[in-house]
Amino acid sequence: MQLLHYMDPELAAAIEGEKARQNLTIELIASENFVPEVILEAQGSVLTNKYAEGYPGKRYHGGCRFVDVVESLAIERAKALFGAEHANVQPHSGVNANLAVFLAVLNPGDTILGMDLRHGGHLSHGSKANISGKFFVTEGYGVNRETGCLDYDEVADIARRVRPRLLIAGASAYPRTLDFPRLAAVAREVGAYFLVDMAHIAGLVAAGVHPSPVPHADFVTFTTTKTLRGARGGVILCRKEFAAAVDKAIFPGIQGGPIPQIMAGKALTFKLAATEAFREYARRVTACAAALAQRLQERGFALVSGGTDNHLFLVDLRNTSLTGREAEMRLEKVGITVNMNLIPFDPRKPTETSGIRVGTAGVASRGFSVADVEIVGDIMARMLAPEEPGEDEQARLREQVLELCLAHPLYMSRSELAASPFLGTDILGIGGKSA
Repeated sequence: MQLLHYMDPELAAAIEGEKARQNLTIELIASENFVPEVILEAQGSVLTNKYAEGYPGKRYHGGCRFVDVVESLAIERAKALFGAEHANVQPHSGVNANLAVFLAVLNPGDTILGMDLRHGGHLSHGSKANISGKFFVTEGYGVNRETGCLDYDEVADIARRVRPRLLIAGASAYPRTLDFPRLAAVAREVGAYFLVDMAHIAGLVAAGVHPSPVPHADFVTFTTTKTLRGARGGVILCRKEFAAAVDKAIFPGIQGGPIPQIMAGKALTFKLAATEAFREYARRVTACAAALAQRLQERGFALVSGGTDNHLFLVDLRNTSLTGREAEMRLEKVGITVNMNLIPFDPRKPTETSGIRVGTAGVASRGFSVADVEIVGDIMARMLAPEEPGEDEQARLREQVLELCLAHPLYMSRSELAASPFLGTDILGIGGKSA
């Protein structure tokens, strides 16, 4: 960072501020995580300089010998990790991965059936605000009002009625295990292709903590961030029969050249995810999620579906006086970051919501234990109490958060973190540690 500090001190200060924020706050946003430093190294490499339209051995630019090695490593490692017949590692994002599948097997105006965004689905599964909802006829399925869980019989009934060309499974805010064989059977019954977007659970699948969709789906898309704890980008897995169509849909269909340094990060992500250390991490993710969920329930908070099977859960705030936005803002005052989130059948607008989404992938990466997240749950419960704590109590709660953060530093030693100029300031917008 020394050269950057010299060349652009304003930009350097913003990056250092974000580094401090990540170190000095507890990140509970379910879609966020912290990558190993070696992935930062791969993503900041000289591969940034190379353009490489096409695929290994079939490029439209010269000088791609080593990029071919990088991409081939990523492809073969992805296939091995997930037991897939084909992998495309070029998508710039999970949304691009989904769009490429659509382009590969659908025509504009075809019907797709995916989980309703308001029930925990994803924007790219047919939301009217997204390109997926503008080019295709979209239908949605949701959870049971009483249980908060997917009603597979209802999914089948809707599929028989609307006859989708593509059935999509996967979610951004669903806390329960997905029954892939059952959904695959629904797709086969109505003659639909079956796509699973496992962006949130890919790391859990890789570690064997969640059942794999790969044996059951025609296509599986995911991001290498979130629980996979890796480079930022998307991947498509598919059966061999769809390989050519998928590759053509990515390039030249919706993208130009890939991002070589990100493909390097993906290759490394897959190598790390195949280790026992990663499997232990994934087990800790789910253990921490279950413990934090239970702690909040013990403190009187309602959870959608009553708990969690994976890395996240939704807190239903309708039995409190708080909106999701208000809860998010309260927690941020003591250095805990969550995101407001719609709950199924939410009476409030997406800009305020009746819930918050909580995930433990990030804190598990930092090394938080079950005991640590139980402390976090107590802090959260106090901050979300009917009467907001006063300034003195908030300061004490902030001290507890800082102690947990100092015990589990990111990209810095504990001594470096303790000496950070950000520690005793209000630059993070949440109050500094008392001198």
